[in-house]
Amino acid sequence: MTSASTQAMTGTLDLFRLDGRVALVTGASRGLGAAMAHALADAGADVILHASERPPAMTAGAIASNTGREPVVLTADLADRAASDRFMTEAIAAFGRLDIVVNNAGLIRRQPAATHSDEDWDRVIEVDLSSVFRLCREAGRHMIDRRQGGKIINIASLLSFQGGITVPGYAAAKGGVMQLTKALANEWASHGINVNAIAPGYMETDNTQALRADAVRHRQITERIPAGRWGTPQDLAGAVLFLASRASDYVNGHVLVVDGGWMGR
Repeated sequence: MTSASTQAMTGTLDLFRLDGRVALVTGASRGLGAAMAHALADAGADVILHASERPPAMTAGAIASNTGREPVVLTADLADRAASDRFMTEAIAAFGRLDIVVNNAGLIRRQPAATHSDEDWDRVIEVDLSSVFRLCREAGRHMIDRRQGGKIINIASLLSFQGGITVPGYAAAKGGVMQLTKALANEWASHGINVNAIAPGYMETDNTQALRADAVRHRQITERIPAGRWGTPQDLAGAVLFLASRASDYVNGHVLVVDGGWMGR
């Protein structure tokens, strides 16, 4: 490899570095959130880890051990509007800035539509959609005021595109997340703020434990995935790093599907 080629490759790889950046990841205790927080920290970002109840101590300890940098840990019930507002104030104050926000926190309630309770509907919509808007709004305002741009990454779902079964609230919320992502990208791209989303496929997480425990449904789903397996949290590391870094500076309002080929089947 020539010296010029080496320099070109080094320059391209540098686009993915996040040194000096501050990243917030919600729902970072385990699963997808923990894996994405690790990826951002490994790329050089200082990270703020959110959990709804107990502090994500395991994620924080692993990141500190791997990088030598201590994450900031915050807790807040995102279904509580006052609590989520306080949480964003604390998150911005932690390092005095926010450059990257990953809205990963969410929940799912499985119940047939004919018997789906108002309580389950309200909580899913509040956490999976309304809180995403509020956190985006606060982060966007902060980034506009700073005039240094930023990256907002929302976690959508295959059910942003499909209806699913027995999860009407979740499907409605994730469809809303996709449209919200596009709406915010339209308003904020001119400010250097990239708003995009990741739509994970069927992943091995706590949210899908009941689904994976159903032997028939698990087999049916696996057979339809061209990659022949369910995804793991680590499968999102590259996607979140791309959308959080300078490598995606001309990507706006995009929903990046990471599904082993499910949507192309």
